[in-house]
Amino acid sequence: MSFGQAISSVFKNYANFNGRARRSEFWFFALFNLIIYLAASVINYLIAGSSDTTSIIGIVYLLYSLATILPSLAVSWRRLHDIGKSGAYILFILIPLVGWIFLLAWFVKDSDMGENRFGPNPKGQYPEY
Repeated sequence: MSFGQAISSVFKNYANFNGRARRSEFWFFALFNLIIYLAASVINYLIAGSSDTTSIIGIVYLLYSLATILPSLAVSWRRLHDIGKSGAYILFILIPLVGWIFLLAWFVKDSDMGENRFGPNPKGQYPEY
């Protein structure tokens, strides 16, 4: 899945918490959000001369962040489905200091081979050996 396809897929499935999301879809969306954040930060610094979040760029970025909360949760939920875990494990992020480590390990893990209880593998079926 290419960068553009991944971003398009996430926004097409804006609030879809069913099914599975490939690793590339999840990480390309994370990269996209990082690029938007860095661009907003640089522009904000150039305009305001500081990291003041009350500038117009800061407000626009805040609105963008609010608009992408739901698709970010949805793609994370589907990514957990892809490795055979319940999407509710996203709540591990609330565990101080170590919750993000579990999620990071799961987010980098490869898809379950073949079909799992959440649907068919988005990469296609693996050959039977």
